Amino acid sequence: MTHKVASVLGRFPIRTHVLVWFFVLTSLCILNAKQPNIVIIYTDDHAQHAVSAYGSQINSTPNIDALAREGMRFTQSFVGNSICGPCRATLLTGLHSHANGQTSNRAKFRDELPTFAKSLQAAGYATAVFGKWHISTKPNGFDYWAIKKGSSFNANFETSTGVETSVGHCTDTITQRSLDWIEEKKDGPFMVWISHSASHRTWEPPIRHLNKYTNQIIPEPGDLFDNYSGKNSGAKTAQMRVSRDLFPAYDLKLPVTGEGILDRAASSQLAKMTLEQRSAWDQAFGPRNAKFAQLKLEGDDLTRWNYQRYIKNYLRSVAGLDDSVGKVREFLEGHALDQNTIVIYTSDQGFFLGDHGWYDKRWMYEESLRTPLIVHWPGVTEPSSTCEALVQNVDMAPTFMHMPGLDAPASMHGESLVPFLRGKSPDNWRDAIYYHYQMVEPANRTAHRVARHYGIRTRRHKLIFFYDLKTWELYDLAIDPDESLNLYNDPGSASIKARLVKQLYDLRSKYGDRM
Repeated sequence: MTHKVASVLGRFPIRTHVLVWFFVLTSLCILNAKQPNIVIIYTDDHAQHAVSAYGSQINSTPNIDALAREGMRFTQSFVGNSICGPCRATLLTGLHSHANGQTSNRAKFRDELPTFAKSLQAAGYATAVFGKWHISTKPNGFDYWAIKKGSSFNANFETSTGVETSVGHCTDTITQRSLDWIEEKKDGPFMVWISHSASHRTWEPPIRHLNKYTNQIIPEPGDLFDNYSGKNSGAKTAQMRVSRDLFPAYDLKLPVTGEGILDRAASSQLAKMTLEQRSAWDQAFGPRNAKFAQLKLEGDDLTRWNYQRYIKNYLRSVAGLDDSVGKVREFLEGHALDQNTIVIYTSDQGFFLGDHGWYDKRWMYEESLRTPLIVHWPGVTEPSSTCEALVQNVDMAPTFMHMPGLDAPASMHGESLVPFLRGKSPDNWRDAIYYHYQMVEPANRTAHRVARHYGIRTRRHKLIFFYDLKTWELYDLAIDPDESLNLYNDPGSASIKARLVKQLYDLRSKYGDRM
């Protein structure tokens, strides 16, 4: 463009040259300023109530908290289908699961759909994804990808050109690969999706955090011994109880004793470690396991021990994620990229941290439904700000596209969050979010057996229909935040129930969900 301007200016006085060049260069600077770099730090199963910026009572996340202090924290952030593959497909497409095809971890993703990655790539962004993928097709819309395969330590990475090895914990190797790529693309604009596999089961923490919380007792949730009175019958039969469903070697890091599929998986995880890693692992868990064997715990005492073992390893994994956030931000600052780079921290879904006596996710109950969502956009978003609007992971794709000024397809279910990030409240923002969990699992010991359901969540109420069980649940979150009192058959809630049922089916119609 500049050589064309020069050829035209040759016919004009020098003063005109100066003025025109001033406006050309100014315009180029403005154009560049509208193309911020985008770094998406996407974690796995990191519950909102395990982030101290959200008021966690069980851990501290100083680097994530610093991001929140310098950016915007969304307090009412939810997902549309709390399971790994579907959440990632929704992030890409801005569509609920029934529309993007990835209704479960095994379903087929509709790779032909528009995605934020394809749009940014077409607009001139360098694009990459590192870490967990969990979508049924290969990455599309990314100039480079390196997908983690295998256990937490020394994992292999599948790339577009072959398989590469790594040494170290996956949180660290995913982070470092992402930063190496950013360094190559630092002239921008670039978008990188840093897709961690922590804090997903089986909660294998980085070696440096193996002794964190060792001498602490993590507070138990008040409903660790929930009896599920008032809930659907599937709540009692679901296989995700801390008391009985955690596998000794695979989940609790006890010695491998059997030949079941998860014991073999635990053995494989240990076999992937280097001698130095395995030595540190054995030094951390060996004495603790010997002490546990001597205690011969049963009943509630065993449940409490299971909870402490599970939650400490989960939180140790979260500590590694927090380290990653600090490392990414330190890198951006050190390379003078921090002022033109948007950093987003979120998780694919929430997680039960002993709440209702459970681990895992899938249910539409709050702990599984909520995710952390924090956005730092220097010069745009007010530091230490919060947004209390009902937002959802369908909003991520249009938001990422809107950040550099691109239009999102009208077919996307989500809406851009950029107005909120700019300090404005859009008119007619949604007053409810829609949810549909539809994964069917085999009836075996490793399945979680959560009944399929869809529902609606407003600011105050939640209505859920477990359609295979033909059971409804209604909760007033203002007076019952733990969702322990089902009001569906309460005569005093009849008008609220009728309004919510209509609202639910209106949303199903709006989104075209006939599944």
